[in-house]
Amino acid sequence: MPTQQIKLQIMGMSCAACATRIEKGLAKLDGVVEVGVNFSLESAQIKYDADQVSLRQLEEKIEALGYATVKEVVNLQIEGMTCSACANRIEKGLNQLEGVTKATVNFTLETAQVVFTPSEINSDDLIKRVEALGYHAKVKTDREEKTDVRQTEIEKQTRKFVISAILSFPLLWAMVSHFSFTAFIWVPDIFLNPWFQLVLATPVQFVIGRHFYVGAYKALRNKSANMDVLVALGTSAAYFYSFYLTITTINHGSDHGVPLYYETSAVLITLIILGKQFEARAKGRSSEAIKKLIGLQAKTARVIREGKEIDVPIAEVIVGDKLIVKPGEKIPVDGKVVEGISAVDESMLTGESIPVDKGEGEEVIGATLNKNGRLIIQATKVGKETALSQIIQVVEQAQGSKAPIQRIADQISGVFVPIVVGISIITFLLWFFVFEPGEIGEALENAIAVLVIACPCALGLATPTSIMAGSGRAAEWGILFKGGEHLETTQQIDTVVLDKTGTVTKGKPELTDVRVFNAMEKSQFLTLVGSVEKNSEHPLAEAIVKGVEAKGITLTATETFEAIPGYGVRSVVEGKEIFIGTRKFMAKFQVDMRSVTLNMEELEVAGKTVMLVAIDQQLAGMIAVADTIKETSKNAIYRLKELGMEVIMLTGDNQRTATAIGKTVGVDQVLAEVLPEDKANEVKKLQQMGKKVAMVGDGINDAPALATADIGMAIGTGTDVAIEAADITLIRGDLNSIADAIHMSRKTMRNIKQNLFWALAYNVTGIPIAALGFLAPWLASAAMAFSSVSVVLNALRLQRVKVGS
Repeated sequence: MPTQQIKLQIMGMSCAACATRIEKGLAKLDGVVEVGVNFSLESAQIKYDADQVSLRQLEEKIEALGYATVKEVVNLQIEGMTCSACANRIEKGLNQLEGVTKATVNFTLETAQVVFTPSEINSDDLIKRVEALGYHAKVKTDREEKTDVRQTEIEKQTRKFVISAILSFPLLWAMVSHFSFTAFIWVPDIFLNPWFQLVLATPVQFVIGRHFYVGAYKALRNKSANMDVLVALGTSAAYFYSFYLTITTINHGSDHGVPLYYETSAVLITLIILGKQFEARAKGRSSEAIKKLIGLQAKTARVIREGKEIDVPIAEVIVGDKLIVKPGEKIPVDGKVVEGISAVDESMLTGESIPVDKGEGEEVIGATLNKNGRLIIQATKVGKETALSQIIQVVEQAQGSKAPIQRIADQISGVFVPIVVGISIITFLLWFFVFEPGEIGEALENAIAVLVIACPCALGLATPTSIMAGSGRAAEWGILFKGGEHLETTQQIDTVVLDKTGTVTKGKPELTDVRVFNAMEKSQFLTLVGSVEKNSEHPLAEAIVKGVEAKGITLTATETFEAIPGYGVRSVVEGKEIFIGTRKFMAKFQVDMRSVTLNMEELEVAGKTVMLVAIDQQLAGMIAVADTIKETSKNAIYRLKELGMEVIMLTGDNQRTATAIGKTVGVDQVLAEVLPEDKANEVKKLQQMGKKVAMVGDGINDAPALATADIGMAIGTGTDVAIEAADITLIRGDLNSIADAIHMSRKTMRNIKQNLFWALAYNVTGIPIAALGFLAPWLASAAMAFSSVSVVLNALRLQRVKVGS
């Protein structure tokens, strides 16, 4: 029995009972021989029979029990891929490895992103697997390295093209002279000599074109086929048939006037390499968004160490370092101001052109610009943890992911090459035995033309280049799509559900009204209210506390505190039991509110949020806060309606306040007094009506609804939990970004469909034209190269799409 033993790191255990539960759950699986879970080490030692149960099944069982195994993600730079079939083969090979959870290979970026279990497999094992498949791989350690790799590839292809063009030019010159309408062109006799042509064509075929043979061999060895197979077959047929004729003519004492096809193979290779060079340049442009984001980072930081100011590379800054940032300099990393006052330009992140005042204790973001004061900041997040690095990571993940529509292209590419080889063979046989009996040269040329015109490069590039360009352009607007699937789904949205606080409104309400109903002094009333609300993290509570403290009132400590989401808070202060919350909250504790109904309605009609205050179960007063509407909300909702969206505002606030705000901004429907746990249910109801729903929110209480919606959009100024639950992050906090996201999604999907249509139409029309003898091989090669470049150039048009267009 092939027993294996592994150690898995487990997240989410809170006590020894959790460890016991995992042990029992794993022990029930067939094939598990022995299992021991250590709560303190947060690990599991498992001995199992690999024939009965796999590592993936063990991990799935742990996840089904409510826990998670620790995963690592590695990005590999891959060299040697020639078409999407190569990417599919590498992806399949990596996914077959024990310990790999998910591998995604992007042909356009020439990268692989692999999620794996570090205790079972490591990056060296992944690289070995890629090498075994016939490609080269290395771990990407620096984002900027990608640019160098791309540039190196362009330079390499340029050198190969120049050498190949010089060697092929005399062959092309000799070929042109065979046409009747170019008979007047003088050609040196040596250019027509078969041996001279052999000397020129051989290095092109076997040195410049070596990688086609290597790629074809590796593909066939792995029982698949790609573009290299087509090119190697076509050029080899032309070269070796010409070589046979060369030997034959010499044996018969003649070396001139024999129709040779050396130029067919040499010019084919030359044009394909030229096409690859154009393609590499165009693909390099498609990652401009990443380059721009990387360019925002500061290169060095001025750090205070041992009382001295020293300049260090940004990579050497550690959490806790104190940094000096002078006026006009970029803030190197995320941190907190410990000394100084300045205005900071955060437009690169928020889109807000007005600099934000920063003082002691306030947070600053790496890559933002310090305008006019000297600041000393303490680093809180460095390296991959900074806001900008997180943004770059999300963009890279989106660009490296696959949209569902790409599956169509992948499936077609998988069967395309064998079909084309079959058509090519049929073409040769028909020409040799039917159309031009005995004319092997004509039959060979047409068969080669079929092989070359049908290379599926354009098909493989159609989707990923558009995803790269579209998600990159969106990132420049502050819209982060977390994956290609979300970029595709967004264009299907027909209903947008907006949270109110922090989404439609600024989320920074102010205390506006205080009304006391008994003989208690107003200052004492505010002392109790402020002391209770100081314990709450709700935005309205923060506004109340600020308003109370602004009146010079000193707050006291609470004895107990309990927050009841969607209702209010309950606390004991100075021996008094305090309730602060909604009508429902008061009714829950049998507090009589009949005498204040009119007072509440008056404030709510004015768009204010009113909270009742009860002391020892007796109504004592009410407080009102007002949250101002974002200046851009009304126009943004108008734009959404122009795009054909139904716009709904969903809030836990009372009906009157919500209706007043909804009417002001122009939403179609208002759903008010919805508890946090019910927000997701409201989204489900809309989905059950056949609507494709986008939920937009910024708070912890929005996370379930964001996860339930077809597309969840988190306002970037909101909580980490909301951003994590969402599919799209709107960094700038402007509702116009919703319309921009939908607009970008529609543009991208239209672009993908255009690319797929033209790539397929090109092959569908090109193959019969070549088979019927209307397309010379060198012309087919040029057309094939042009099709790939045209697809990439069409995708790059997305980089010029304007915001709000």
